[in-house]
Amino acid sequence: MQLYRDEAVVVRQHKLGEADRIITLLTRQHGLVRAVAKGVRRTKSRFGARLEPFAYVDVQLHPGRNLDTVTQVHTMEAFASDIVDDYGRYTTACAVLETAERLAGEERAPAPRLHALTAGALRAIAAKQRPHELILDAFLLRAMGFSGWEPALDECARCATPGPHRAFHVAAGGAVCVHCRPPGAATPAPGVLDLLIALRRGEWDHIENTSDGVRRQASGLVAAHLQWHLERQLRTLPLIERSQPRPAVSATAPEPAAAGHAG
Repeated sequence: MQLYRDEAVVVRQHKLGEADRIITLLTRQHGLVRAVAKGVRRTKSRFGARLEPFAYVDVQLHPGRNLDTVTQVHTMEAFASDIVDDYGRYTTACAVLETAERLAGEERAPAPRLHALTAGALRAIAAKQRPHELILDAFLLRAMGFSGWEPALDECARCATPGPHRAFHVAAGGAVCVHCRPPGAATPAPGVLDLLIALRRGEWDHIENTSDGVRRQASGLVAAHLQWHLERQLRTLPLIERSQPRPAVSATAPEPAAAGHAG
């Protein structure tokens, strides 16, 4: 079979044998690809350092029955140097990669929008110009939209009545009106659902003027909604640290399941 090239985000790696690694890549054209990088754990490896998580690379691969083989790799953008020196940004970037891998679906299923969104999120985290946890929340909302799991925010998740609505229920699919509100629905503080809408749209002037209390509740709802649909908890979300703390606001807390990565 012929070699092929693609652009990829390095998502994960783990050891194989004494000198090799298995590299998980989120590629532009081929979706999730797992490939062997031979000899990269040796000190004289030609491209071991280029295949670290958070790297954005141009990679050439040889197709295999179970795993492809990396034959060439060139660094296009190295985000790691601007991410790993800060624990909050590092854990946030890890959450981006873990989520991208889970939402990519089956191996080799093209996911060009998720690929571009993931690279953009890492680029924004590395730039250090915005609070990293808000970048993560915006990424999660948009990534869920690509997967068909985006929470309803502008209308009732059950009857599609236009909002705004005050209640939010993860199992129902997002915001719910007073007529459809099921038992146990959360009542977020004023401004929380507005923040989620702004995160989805990328309205950063509005986003960065919200209080820490509103941000925390919004993060909790996003994390709870994502993990409900994944049917499992992500390892990295509870590790997220918040930046630029603000005084908390008085508000009705969301249901316990929505605590998510509010940290």
